[in-house]
Amino acid sequence: MDKKKLLIVDDQNGIRILLMEVFSSEGYDTFQAANGKLALELVVNESPDLVLLDMKIPGMDGLEILKRIKELNTDIKVIMMTAYGELDMIKEATDLGALMHFTKPFDIDEMRVAVNTQLKKNILEKRA
Repeated sequence: MDKKKLLIVDDQNGIRILLMEVFSSEGYDTFQAANGKLALELVVNESPDLVLLDMKIPGMDGLEILKRIKELNTDIKVIMMTAYGELDMIKEATDLGALMHFTKPFDIDEMRVAVNTQLKKNILEKRA
């Protein structure tokens, strides 16, 4: 069975490292990007199954990155991460196809469950 690929996009190094450790130990192939340009290159080159995407990234914001990910591949699942109650942006992200969002500081176990649920759902859909 192929390993599921997870892309973590956040300009905060500490968060990327934490999430990489957590999801690598869950058995995922993890990739990371600190900005939108690199994130989109990884989407093209690696086609991740799921992207954990920070809403606030210098240069190209999370909504713009989300739009472009969905243009490249509508099957990629995206979970947004946001630092503050940006409700209008969250609604827009959902309209653009984000599955859900986590507000920082998030509960890492909740995020782990959410990612595992989404990616296992993916496996089941492919079998059907």
